Amino acid sequence: MNAFDLTEHPHRRFNALTGEWILVSPHRSKRPWQGQQEDIPKEERPQYDPKCYLCPGNVRANGEYNPPYTQTFVFDNDFGALQANVPLGDFRKGELLKAEAERGICRVICFSPRHDLTLTDMEVGEIKKVVDVWQREYQELGALDFINYVQIFENKGTVMGSSNPHPHGQIWAQSTVPVEPAKETVQQLAYYKAHGRSLLADYLVLEQEEKQRIVLETDAFVALVPFWAVWPFETIIIPKRHFGNILEMNEAEKNDFAAIIKALSTLYDKLFGVSFPYSAGMHQSPTDGQEHPEWHFHMHFYPPLLRSATVKKFMVGYEMLGNPQRDITAEWAAERLRSLK
Repeated sequence: MNAFDLTEHPHRRFNALTGEWILVSPHRSKRPWQGQQEDIPKEERPQYDPKCYLCPGNVRANGEYNPPYTQTFVFDNDFGALQANVPLGDFRKGELLKAEAERGICRVICFSPRHDLTLTDMEVGEIKKVVDVWQREYQELGALDFINYVQIFENKGTVMGSSNPHPHGQIWAQSTVPVEPAKETVQQLAYYKAHGRSLLADYLVLEQEEKQRIVLETDAFVALVPFWAVWPFETIIIPKRHFGNILEMNEAEKNDFAAIIKALSTLYDKLFGVSFPYSAGMHQSPTDGQEHPEWHFHMHFYPPLLRSATVKKFMVGYEMLGNPQRDITAEWAAERLRSLK
């Protein structure tokens, strides 16, 4: 029997951030595709759309008017999944039926007054202003006594469920730490207690030694396809300096962060020649008033496209009942993205 080869043989990979596993089946990338193909979205958008409820001066779904904003604009989501005025309470029946009230605040961030500008199209200086807003919102919401986690994210494109084409992101701030960052807290804390160092800092050292999965690098950040990536062209942006949340970024780091976001999203758009859809978001330390020396700030990008602009990766069957699985390797995906620079 031939020696085990990561690039040829089915294998499992461990996600050090969540403690979970993913099945990798590189040989399956050679199979023909006869499944669903997505329509290529029409990308022609005007600078201003009078029917868009996020454009400056327009009326939103709740009847309120947006101000004639000229930079990044933030407002409370008119149909937020969380509400700040929920009464405290819970429901219990035996050990198996449990429910608890959850308080929170949902906000929308319009990146630009321009209806046609994604982060890819914006100048680095304009994205830096978005980073400034992310800092302000994390600080303001995290200071509230009933907010223990601030989740900042973006759903880009109709394939990822975006309900409005005007480029925007969201913030869901809530009383409890959501499942994914909670898993990352457990793993990072265990590693920090065992080694006295950041899990992601040590992971980044390994990646910089191997270089296979690194896509982009600036003075302060590295963008790479993680060893345990689930989505075909998934990436993660990791700061070289260990810090826990976005408030700890200095001005140079904020500029670098803006630059690597633009550079990475530009590579995505080049990959299949479309405005690349994704869900992206920051994971950072909880705002529960506790010290979290284990936490290392990072940003995930989860794009769904697999083979082309019309073929999407589906999480079904085995992924829903067993565990995540992918065909193309993280190394191949990183090389493909690097080749577009």
